[in-house]
Amino acid sequence: MGKLTGKVAVVSGGSKGIGGAIVRAFATEGADVAFCHLGDPEGAAATVAAVEALGRRAYAMEVDVASSDACRAFAAAANSALGPVDILVANAGSSSHAPFEHLTEEAFDRVINVHLRGTFFLAQAVYPGMKERGAGRIITITSQLVFKGAVNITHYVAAKAAILGFTRALALEAAPHGVLVNSIAPGATDTDLLRKRPEEWLAAKARALPIGRLATPEDIAPTAVLLASDDGRYFVGACLSPNGGDVMV
Repeated sequence: MGKLTGKVAVVSGGSKGIGGAIVRAFATEGADVAFCHLGDPEGAAATVAAVEALGRRAYAMEVDVASSDACRAFAAAANSALGPVDILVANAGSSSHAPFEHLTEEAFDRVINVHLRGTFFLAQAVYPGMKERGAGRIITITSQLVFKGAVNITHYVAAKAAILGFTRALALEAAPHGVLVNSIAPGATDTDLLRKRPEEWLAAKARALPIGRLATPEDIAPTAVLLASDDGRYFVGACLSPNGGDVMV
C-alpha cells in the first residue's frame, strides 16, 4: 500500500472494466483519481464511492474521447479538481465486429477515433505539465492482438497497433524529460466489450488459454500500478502483456 501516495491520476474509461479496476487499484495505493466515462452514470457513481471509501479524492466526468476538444476539457477539469496530473492511463475503448470487406467508414472512424485519437490527445493534454515538472507517467492500453491479429476486428487491431507505435515514439521523446511512457496489452478480459461475443466463443477461448480462464479486470490492474509507481522507474517504451499465455512476448 502507498506506492502512489500524493499522486494524481487520470484514467479514461474508468467507470468499469479494466479502467475501473485501475482506478480502484490506484486509490488503494494512495492516489487521487479523475476518470471519465461515456453513458455510465451508475458505474461512475459506484467508482467514485469506492475511491472515497478508501480515503482518496475522486472526480468523474462524462467524456467522448473521440473528440480532441473533449479530451482537453477533461484534462483541464481533472487538473482543476485534483491538481497537476502525475499519471495518465489512456484506457477508453470501443469496438464492433464485421468481416473486413463489410466494415464501414463509420465503424472504422469510430474505433480509430476512440482509441488512437483519444489516447493521442489525452496524452498531449497532460504531457506539457509533466515535462515542465520533470516527472510523469503515461500508460496506454493496447492489446495482445497486436502480436497475433484477429478476424472480424481489423479496425480494432489496427487502432491498437497504432497506439503501440505511438507509445514507443513518445517514450523516446519524453524519457529525457523524466516522463516515462509505456503500454499494457491485456489478453482476453471479462469486460462488457468481450461479453458481446457468443457464450460458446468465450468458453472456447478460456479453454484454449494455458492458464485455463479469461482474465478479470483485477488481473490487469496491478500492471498499471507497477508502471505508475517507482517500481516501474526503468520501463521506457515497454509493452507488458498480462494475457494468460495467449501470446508469449
